[in-house]
Amino acid sequence: MIAIGFWSRHLVKNQEDFFLGGRRFGKLIQTFAAFGQGTSVDTAVGVITTAIRNGASGIWSSMLYLFTAPVYWMLAPWMRRLRTLTQADFFEERYGSKPMAAFYSVIGSIGMMALLAVGFMAMTRTIVPLAPKAMAALSAQEKTELQLTQELESLKASDYRLLTEKQKTRINELEEINPRNLFSHIDENVLLATVCFVTIVYVLLGGLVAAFLTDLIQGIFILILSVLFLPFAFVKVSSIYGGSGIFHVFKTLHQQLPQSYFEIFGAPTTVDFTWYYITAISIMGTINVVVQPNFLVSTASAKDEYTARFGFVAGNFMKRFCIVFWGFFALIAVLLYHDKVRNPDLVWGYATKDLLGQLNIGLVGLMIACLFAALMSKATTLMLACAGLLTRNIYCYLAHGKSTRHYMWAGRVTSVFAIVGSAFLAIKFDTILEVLKFVWEFNVVVAAAFWLGMKWRRANQFSAWCSMVFTLITFFVLPIIIPIVFPALRTNEELLKKSQSIQIVRTYTATQMDVNQREKEITVWDSLNAENKAEGARLQSLRIGDSFEKKQIVPGQGIFWTKGIRTDLNGGRSGRGDLNVELFLLDKTGFDLSENLYALNETLRIAIRTSVPFIILILAALLAKPDDRKMLDRFFAKMKTKVLLNKEQDAKELALSYENPHRFDHNKLFPASDWEFEKWDKEDFWGVVISILIILAIIAAIKLLVTIGG
Repeated sequence: MIAIGFWSRHLVKNQEDFFLGGRRFGKLIQTFAAFGQGTSVDTAVGVITTAIRNGASGIWSSMLYLFTAPVYWMLAPWMRRLRTLTQADFFEERYGSKPMAAFYSVIGSIGMMALLAVGFMAMTRTIVPLAPKAMAALSAQEKTELQLTQELESLKASDYRLLTEKQKTRINELEEINPRNLFSHIDENVLLATVCFVTIVYVLLGGLVAAFLTDLIQGIFILILSVLFLPFAFVKVSSIYGGSGIFHVFKTLHQQLPQSYFEIFGAPTTVDFTWYYITAISIMGTINVVVQPNFLVSTASAKDEYTARFGFVAGNFMKRFCIVFWGFFALIAVLLYHDKVRNPDLVWGYATKDLLGQLNIGLVGLMIACLFAALMSKATTLMLACAGLLTRNIYCYLAHGKSTRHYMWAGRVTSVFAIVGSAFLAIKFDTILEVLKFVWEFNVVVAAAFWLGMKWRRANQFSAWCSMVFTLITFFVLPIIIPIVFPALRTNEELLKKSQSIQIVRTYTATQMDVNQREKEITVWDSLNAENKAEGARLQSLRIGDSFEKKQIVPGQGIFWTKGIRTDLNGGRSGRGDLNVELFLLDKTGFDLSENLYALNETLRIAIRTSVPFIILILAALLAKPDDRKMLDRFFAKMKTKVLLNKEQDAKELALSYENPHRFDHNKLFPASDWEFEKWDKEDFWGVVISILIILAIIAAIKLLVTIGG
């Protein structure tokens, strides 16, 4: 990687070379660049974790963006036609405001650093378990945490119907305490420093050229990572359960695992992921993801429009197919390790040691290299996106008239700042999910100004500022400040309300795992009965093929606090994280949110955060005076002019559009309106159709994997 950085130095002569690779990349590089920036350690590990917890339906944690491919196909040409170095330049050109471009730069950089922090956290928490401490090496505090974990696991292994009320309450208390169960000799900070050092060196030397070339190499490593486990897992399954061949592995999975693990939609343990919640988060994700600074880097670096849209969509489809492989391996991991590893976050590391380490031929090292590659692949694009924003739209704004070489070095310095800031966030956040939620939602601050500014002439500088400032203060500043100013709110009983707890009963055909679990439940009941503590009737033993009912409890969760409600060792309860101001106000208007499912409350919160910025911008725009007509004509004339491969010819076409801003008005979908949507051509139409067909093919592949052998 470092050698590529040295080789790429001679290609970097100006800011466009450093930040966008001179806009010279073709389909292959663009595809792997999109694949690399969208795929990291957190994706693979996250899919494994959620699929182990929820079965096949768990893959939707990373498949939510599957349906955005047609949108990507239409948006990529927009980003390429901007012909800017950074996405912040759009706000300056469209709204005529350098301060707004600087404001976006800050928002965008924070979002990029948080997104990169997710990758750092996933990598360290996957590799760290490879060197666990022995019991004798644990401190007194670590031993206490371990005892709490063992108590929680023992209670959760029992049938909920057989537990006493005190035991049920204890489960909730322990889940809120969330004790650790693994302590490692590996220092997470050393891991972070290693990856940061290598990434910084090759990006500082070669800029986006080095970043995209290494994405090509690292993308290959990610593909290796996606399938490396499978042949060894097949052999392991065959050695334990007999038989040979891939088909027999599928058959064994269906014979051994509960039926609920093969439900793609609506598995009981994913009841909070209702259709309306998935719809809301998918819409928010589609709106916010294109506002991320790296979206422009990945598309604007292409040599022409078709390359931009083809590379970005193809790279994202590659990621979705990898997710199918990861989900399939997760089902095998459940079969192999369900009674060995109770924390799903540790399964990847455990499988690495068990499946690859036994051979002693360096495959564990190869897996670690793949994990490093996956992270660096994403880190390069994100850190350059941050560097471009901070250098061009803030530093250049403050330091006028410097040389090109000076600004290139400023870009290198801000690159270091971006990646160090990401590592700092990785240390400070508690869980990967916390950071992901922040990343998914933070860009609502600028999303309305981008989308409406791109296609609606009435959107103006005043309305954009109103939308952005209101959204930032209401949804991100006040939730932090209010609990600091009024700390008593964290223990206020009214704010400690939880969503509705529900009970789900479904009928299944018993597999071997169901039979084993039922015997454990009977043993627990017999033990409690001997002490006169058992509740309900004694369950009957199961045989493979028997029909039986399975009862699952989905507990309520904290409504008003982003990190939920924590119970300390003394039984005291308090809200953790930031205050959900919008849900608090909604509850105060008369809606009793404690009667809702957690998914419904989260859907309401997401819907409010997604829609309010657009509503404010539209209302403010209709009340305020439109922006300068000449500025708007120039911007939309550029956006209607297709990018040509020949840069000189492209400049000539752009000049003609500036001279006659209305030369392409015949392509407007709504000619007499302020909306600037264009009619589709054949490339638009067939790209959307083919994207939809590939989406259906991926869903069919998922369905096929969970039905083979059943």
